[in-house]
Amino acid sequence: MEQLLAPLGVEVVSLAALGDLPDAVEDADTFAGNARKKAQFYAEQTGCACIADDSGLEVAALGGAPGVYSARFAGVHGDDAANNEKLCNEIRTKGLTESAADYRCAMAFAAPDGTAYLTEGRCDGKVILTPRGEGGFGYDPYFIPEDYPDRHMAELTLQEKQAISHRGKALRAMLKKLEAYYGSRNRK
Repeated sequence: MEQLLAPLGVEVVSLAALGDLPDAVEDADTFAGNARKKAQFYAEQTGCACIADDSGLEVAALGGAPGVYSARFAGVHGDDAANNEKLCNEIRTKGLTESAADYRCAMAFAAPDGTAYLTEGRCDGKVILTPRGEGGFGYDPYFIPEDYPDRHMAELTLQEKQAISHRGKALRAMLKKLEAYYGSRNRK
């Protein structure tokens, strides 16, 4: 993100660099709702323009689950092993060995002047019960993207993943909006 925003004259700073901030409440029932809440909350907390995202995996056989609960599907936030175990068990209970699935990302921008943007990205594919690969995180070892039907997401290089990922697509769409926003501010 730093590299992509540098030509706009934007300095990217992590929340950790801004001190001890409270956590934003992520209680929306959509990725877009959570991304908006986080971006607005941190823009208000810091007085800086903020970009936030919310993303996850939606599995067709599970009615779209884990969805917004992807990071805490098994109950503990960020426990990839438990989340993957629960995912596989739920697919097995349906009598399946795979399902159509997609990664989704909603990315929100909120500025102190009230400007707000939302973009979304999607990576279609399927999940299977046999993991492969050491790269990535979360559900990546179980996800096979349509763009690379013989490889799991966890087997892709960073460059390959960025080109097709839900976050990469959302970020590229956001950059177009930010180029217009910052370009108009820089012309004043």
